[in-house]
Amino acid sequence: MERIPILRMGEYLLVTIQVDMHDRLAMTLQDDLTSRIAATGARGVLIDVSGLDMVDSFIGRMIANIAGMSRILDAETVVVGIQPAVAITLVELGMTLTGVRTALDVERGMALLRTTLLPREGEDGDGRVGE
Repeated sequence: MERIPILRMGEYLLVTIQVDMHDRLAMTLQDDLTSRIAATGARGVLIDVSGLDMVDSFIGRMIANIAGMSRILDAETVVVGIQPAVAITLVELGMTLTGVRTALDVERGMALLRTTLLPREGEDGDGRVGE
């Protein structure tokens, strides 16, 4: 079964979509990502969609669902690399991706996650438990 890799970078998970998304792959990503957030205690998720040339309403909803599920699991989500044609399509479909933070690229997305996330109780600014 085809899967999209989920990389751990400290307290963040990085997902880079480099293949055309189909419905089954989007559902698998949703399941895999929520499981990884729960297993690792990740504080943030960065989803790079720069490889997507096309997004339909189902994929748009899946991205919004992933962000919502991540929030419930105490992780913020930032989507980066949305191509102009994809942005146009999402707007034409009436999808605003409410609650989904976006940034132009991975670097800016990581910066957004760092500034958005406050230390949890008992942690210092870098996510480690104070001594």
